[in-house]
Amino acid sequence: MRLLLARIAHARSGDKADRADIGLFAYDAPSYAVIEREVTAERVAAHFAWLADGPVERYPLDNLLALKFVLNRALQGGAARSLRSDNLGKTIGAALLRMQIDIDPMEAASLPRLKTRAG
Repeated sequence: MRLLLARIAHARSGDKADRADIGLFAYDAPSYAVIEREVTAERVAAHFAWLADGPVERYPLDNLLALKFVLNRALQGGAARSLRSDNLGKTIGAALLRMQIDIDPMEAASLPRLKTRAG
């Protein structure tokens, strides 16, 4: 099944010069296992191909149930140099949460945030 990252994680993002960084935080340990397996640097690079033309770096932060991504050459030189209307990295975390991943329906049913509440 296809799953929107926003269902199992939240994000914060920022920028420095021509780099954007994103912290992707799982809501719980089972969800972290999914994002750690499915949200690779390559998949993030493909998701942001429209924005970043540099390499994407990924840093696992297991103790925080989080992944940090650095998108290089993502801001057209940085806020002071870019001609884009939204040239900062503040909104890029929300864009990552719109990424979809494939997950086994049985695994999805076991994730705390996706369990159906009765009543």
